[in-house]
Amino acid sequence: MSLPGEIKRRIQMLFHRDQLNRDLEEEMRLHLDLRRQQQIDRGLTESAAARTAHLKFGNITRIKEKSLMTWGSETLECFLQDALYGIRAMLRSPALTLVALLSLALGIGANTAIFSLLDAVLLRSLPVKDPHQLLLMGTGDWNGTSDAFALTDAYSYPFYRQFQQKNAVFSSTAAIFSMLNQAHGFVLDPTGRASIEAEPMNIQLVSGTYFETLGVEAQHGRVFTDADDNSEGDHPVAVISNAWWKRNLASDPSVLSRRLKLGDTVFTIVGVVPPEFFGTKVGEAPDIWIPLSMMKSVPPHWAGYKDNFSESLLLFGRLKSGVSSQQATANVNLLFQQILRSFPNAKLNQENLEKLAKAHVPLTSMATGLSDLRGQFSEPLQILMAVVALVLLIACANIANLLLARSTARARELAVRQALGAQRGRIIRQLLTESLILALTGGALGIVLASAANRLLLHMVSGGLDNIPLDVSLNIRLLLFTFVVTIATALIFGTIPAFRATRLQLTDTLKSGRSPQGVGARNPLARILVISQVALSLVLMVGAGLFLRSLINLTNIDTGFNKENVLRLRIDFSSAGFKNDDPRQTALYNTITERVSALPGVKASSFSSFTFREGSWNGYINVPGMPVNHDIDVKHNIIGAGYFATMQIPLIAGRGFDSTDTATSQRVAIVSEHMARTLFPNGQALGRSYHIGDPKSPYEQQVIGIARDVKFDDLTENPEDIDYLPFFQGNCCLNSFELRYTGNTGSISTAVQQTIHSIDRTLPISGITTLDDEVARSITNQRLVAQLSTFFGLLAVFLYSIGIYGLMSYVVSRRTNEIGIRMALGAARSNVRSLILREIALLVAIGIAIGIPAALTADRYVTHMLFGVKSTDPAALLAAVALLLTVAVCAGYFPARRAARVDPMEALRYE
Repeated sequence: MSLPGEIKRRIQMLFHRDQLNRDLEEEMRLHLDLRRQQQIDRGLTESAAARTAHLKFGNITRIKEKSLMTWGSETLECFLQDALYGIRAMLRSPALTLVALLSLALGIGANTAIFSLLDAVLLRSLPVKDPHQLLLMGTGDWNGTSDAFALTDAYSYPFYRQFQQKNAVFSSTAAIFSMLNQAHGFVLDPTGRASIEAEPMNIQLVSGTYFETLGVEAQHGRVFTDADDNSEGDHPVAVISNAWWKRNLASDPSVLSRRLKLGDTVFTIVGVVPPEFFGTKVGEAPDIWIPLSMMKSVPPHWAGYKDNFSESLLLFGRLKSGVSSQQATANVNLLFQQILRSFPNAKLNQENLEKLAKAHVPLTSMATGLSDLRGQFSEPLQILMAVVALVLLIACANIANLLLARSTARARELAVRQALGAQRGRIIRQLLTESLILALTGGALGIVLASAANRLLLHMVSGGLDNIPLDVSLNIRLLLFTFVVTIATALIFGTIPAFRATRLQLTDTLKSGRSPQGVGARNPLARILVISQVALSLVLMVGAGLFLRSLINLTNIDTGFNKENVLRLRIDFSSAGFKNDDPRQTALYNTITERVSALPGVKASSFSSFTFREGSWNGYINVPGMPVNHDIDVKHNIIGAGYFATMQIPLIAGRGFDSTDTATSQRVAIVSEHMARTLFPNGQALGRSYHIGDPKSPYEQQVIGIARDVKFDDLTENPEDIDYLPFFQGNCCLNSFELRYTGNTGSISTAVQQTIHSIDRTLPISGITTLDDEVARSITNQRLVAQLSTFFGLLAVFLYSIGIYGLMSYVVSRRTNEIGIRMALGAARSNVRSLILREIALLVAIGIAIGIPAALTADRYVTHMLFGVKSTDPAALLAAVALLLTVAVCAGYFPARRAARVDPMEALRYE
């Protein structure tokens, strides 16, 4: 019989015990009757035959026990008896049980919740066929498009096609556009009519071999084939996600006849992917997949399908059977060199040849998918995992202390059981079963707590916006993790108390009567557990203090602009049909800016290519008289005339853009302080000219102003090289719109949207937020670590306070007689209080002495995550020590006061 079948049979036997006993007794009775009849046939009398049959058959009770053991029901029955006895024992101590369950639920729930997020971001494999066979060319950190030479993270479409044909190590290869196209489009009904409002759509451009390489088949219809991607602009087909099909098409069964309109192109839906497939990037779930051959038809209308050096694609492949990763790496790098050299327009000058010689394409496993979240949150989540593990250890020490006190109170009971013949192993099993029941109950409560905490954690990681598409719901892996943690927890806090409780001197214990003083008032193990709680709590509190101070420093950092009262939104001109070279856009920008600026409460407004954390257009510049450094990327930002007033970025020198700067006048630019100091001769930028990119390019800019340095991508970044170019000197599609306002944010937002739609109803508006919120979201991971480490640190202190209170209450109860004698001999109540508080202070002092070096050692590993504070910060250490001492005094005061109120006569009579 299989193992599951055997387990099922034994459980059924356990719950049908009466029937089993009846069947066994009936079988033994038949055997006895047969043996008795055999003896009668040999000539014995009825009574003699019955006696002989019983003697030959053996002891009925013993045979019955052996049968039950053979059938496997005795072990389960004993466990059930131990469990029921344990439950009754826990119910007799409701306060202890409640504290233990609360501690376990918080500890196990916190571990499960953090692990669920860690699993979703770092550990879970892609829901595709044999994900461990998938390898990515490069590191997967690239997002964007470039024309640089010999990039090893992004590739052009012509490169992909040549690599697909020539590689000898992948059975199939595929390409993904490195960014999602966040466009707006229309869903057409069966009659061909478009929806009234444009709908936001997250579109992923992929090669025709994308689904084939992943091994993903359609739930409905079909997925792309290579034929859908072999010529530009003539394959308007789309595959949609299961979630988008349900949300936007109400699970329409005739989905394969539905169409979408994106820009000027109508796409036919040819398939729906299975519900478990979310794409290849963790935390980024596309709604629609479209072939790369249609990239120019999908807003924002990327070009480069046929450009040998328009590098915007991520390439991956499925490794052939029997090919090692070393062989694959060698073949990939050989082809990388050959293909780039073979392009007819390759600029094989000395500089590019040196880059090519140094270039090396690493192969990265795609088993767990691509992820920007992994780089951002992997370390914070690992730190939090260590923090919650320490919290659980503190909870285990706490419960172990409580069980030690409880086992001492049960010493007489356990001594009587051993005196009556119970083996020590049997009693240990009983006590461990009680611990296991306690842990399993706490684990079940922890799962309930984790289910609620998962949603909160996901909201925190998402930075307050719509939740990142991550599945953090309970699954088999999480339940298995919780079960393992629960069993380990039961062993940690249950083993030592169980073995110690059964190590008794039976005669002395039985002689001691029922007096609580009869069993050792001194308990060194309990004190060691409290000391360990103090040390671990100190480590957590010092870490929490450092992360909290670092967050405060980041929150108060000078960004270079005024983040207060600035509303930001995005206007999707490309989805409304505008192209980058459309001359109508300049007039539309001016009209929107003028109309919005005239609204009550609006002080200034402007369009721009980028504001804080919106990406960048990077490139090197050529300044006459200065050497060209291609490794220095200047961040170019195209803006409107009111941008500096809106952002309140002061000009250090020169002037801003004005009406004299037109499309036909000298091209002008405003540069940042850092750019002026480092990229111009003698740091003198005003009046100087420079070329963007090659010196032969027509884009020569004259510096008319120097602006204050600002934070561009990150609050922790060093000063950046930034230049600001006016949009009215060159046609460019600007999607970002910002305005400075006074008054209610909601009212201003509504008025601005109404104004824009009154100018052009077709303009889709999205991403409405404030600059202050966007700055806050830039430190989401620091905030996550600071807030959760502080919470878990305080939780650890709370558990530690319960441990102090429990231990000292136990000590007072065991030393009632001693205290009574002291007071009878003249000790004052204040002396008794001091006696107890001194003992508490000694334990805490020892714990702090152990915890300080441990905290300093542990905090060195998080130094790189701190900002404006050192891991040896004395303020964080002193604050943690002061908090622990304060909590210890408060927790120990009540047992000390109870000790001081002991009546000497009652204490002596009690003995």
